[in-house]
Amino acid sequence: MIDAHRLRVLREVAAHGSFNRAAAAMLLTPSAVSQQIAALERQLGTPVVTRSTRGVVLTEPGRLLVETAETIAAELRHARERIDELASGRRRLTVATFTSGGRALLPGVLARFVAAHPEVATNVVEREPEDSLPLVRRGEADLAIAYHFDGPLPVLPGDRTGLAWTPLAEDPLSVTLPAAHPLAGRASLDLTELAEQPWVIGCSKTEAFLRGYAAAAGFELRVTGSTTDYHLAQALTAAGLGVSLVPSICLARDTPGLAVVPLNPPRPARYLGIATAPRRDHPLVPTLVEWLREEAAALGQQRTDPVRR
Repeated sequence: MIDAHRLRVLREVAAHGSFNRAAAAMLLTPSAVSQQIAALERQLGTPVVTRSTRGVVLTEPGRLLVETAETIAAELRHARERIDELASGRRRLTVATFTSGGRALLPGVLARFVAAHPEVATNVVEREPEDSLPLVRRGEADLAIAYHFDGPLPVLPGDRTGLAWTPLAEDPLSVTLPAAHPLAGRASLDLTELAEQPWVIGCSKTEAFLRGYAAAAGFELRVTGSTTDYHLAQALTAAGLGVSLVPSICLARDTPGLAVVPLNPPRPARYLGIATAPRRDHPLVPTLVEWLREEAAALGQQRTDPVRR
């Protein structure tokens, strides 16, 4: 039988990247942490970490054990929450979402959900996917609205951490330009036509994504504005600071002086979806997922690529 306390110690070592930092987080000495990991390795007959002067790195058996530890912690947290809910007579449901996805999808769905299920205490937390998916893994959120670009899915088939991914929508990115820009009247654009343009960035992930596209097209991105909000980026674009790349659900259709032009294929896009933990599903999670899918489909039917002057 693997010692549960040693699993917890390994989980903290993985989270902090060193024995010293894990020891500080657990109010132990580094020696005590080292001894627990050594005992775990003796018990298993294989190393769980690789030690170096820069810290520690998990081995493959170590990664497997940390995933197991995360699952155990999530199950215990879920059991604790269920006991609290039984005592209070009221269930909780927590949704994690990134900003623009929550703004586009949640208001109508949550209004419907709260009206249909007033007995459920519904909570929303704003998180980017790299933070929201771990919340679902740890049982701190019941579902997460997340996204990815052209890379792999945030949750892969057969995910050993027990997460499932439900696709919601493709969210293509368009170029926004000042309405007086010479290219503003075009029906579509190639990215190479924007090689000499100054850019306003509305999200750090978009910047990394755009830099990759620019490099593939043979030019270097020239950034004149950087924000963490697509709406501010569009306001700066309308003011003439530069052009921007914006997902469809983030387009500020009421911004005066802004033109929107789609890119020609291969057109970059975000892919929206929902991460859940089926083994721990709140009984109403499937209902919320289905309503979110309906909302995403309705938004897709309404979405156009208008050119404004």
